[in-house]
Amino acid sequence: MSRTGDPSRPTPESLRFAYGTNGLTDLRLSDALALLADLGYDGVSLTLDHMHLDPLAPDLAARTRRVARDLERLGLGVAIETGARYVLDARRKHHPTLLDPDPEARGARVDLLLRAVRVAGDLGAPAVHCFSGVLPPGESGETAWRRLADALGPVVVAAGAVGVSLAIEPEPGHLLADLAGFHRLRTALGDPAALGLTLDIGHCQCLEPDPPAECVRAAAPWVRHAQIEDMRRGVHEHLPFGEGEIDFPPVLAALRAAGYRGLVGVELPRHSHAGPELARASLRFLKDAERAASEGGVRC
Repeated sequence: MSRTGDPSRPTPESLRFAYGTNGLTDLRLSDALALLADLGYDGVSLTLDHMHLDPLAPDLAARTRRVARDLERLGLGVAIETGARYVLDARRKHHPTLLDPDPEARGARVDLLLRAVRVAGDLGAPAVHCFSGVLPPGESGETAWRRLADALGPVVVAAGAVGVSLAIEPEPGHLLADLAGFHRLRTALGDPAALGLTLDIGHCQCLEPDPPAECVRAAAPWVRHAQIEDMRRGVHEHLPFGEGEIDFPPVLAALRAAGYRGLVGVELPRHSHAGPELARASLRFLKDAERAASEGGVRC
């Protein structure tokens, strides 16, 4: 029986670990999925990009069906990520954004998200990740927040129609950079059920005022997807586990106590050159940290 789209399978005590394909870009997608299944991962955080299920190439539906069969065969759950650097613009990283002053450019990003929602529905993925983008030069914050809400409105509706959560990620340096920004957007959109949160544990360490475990507890009602890596305070650099400052057992204990049943996806997008070995080491680290949380009686 497949675990795809079925976050209720694990016991309440266990978390479901995944690895992001943006950290396995030197591998074919089929090879990346087979690797993760062999290593013992529960799922994959699938970034739609030119090398992994290109969302803009022909026959997307047919290619998605093939991926669905692979996920089913391997017993992997999936979340959809949309953070590919150059998927829309080959010369400008992460452009265009939902904040672009050009309506046509914004529309290209909205179209990508709508495609991602359809892919998620076809794969049984419970969540589609996205982010706001950086405030354009010369633009006011108020204008940008209105633009963000207007752009995401139809995507949230489309996500709800297929039973998927649109999980926006607070990203350092972006308009929506922290948990307070998420709540501002949620309120502006009328708190729709299909809008959720991608909680990046490293980003919590980087810039949130509270420790990561406290961020988990505060954000728990809205978390639909989680990303995890090590990081240092004030430095937005995704690091392999053990190279940053995060105390992981309390974080994992907080996720478990919150009843989180989505994927916890390792995000190391700048380490593809060592992807297979880092995937192996990361899962071992996370399993050890989860065990330490249980055996050490970490309190939440």
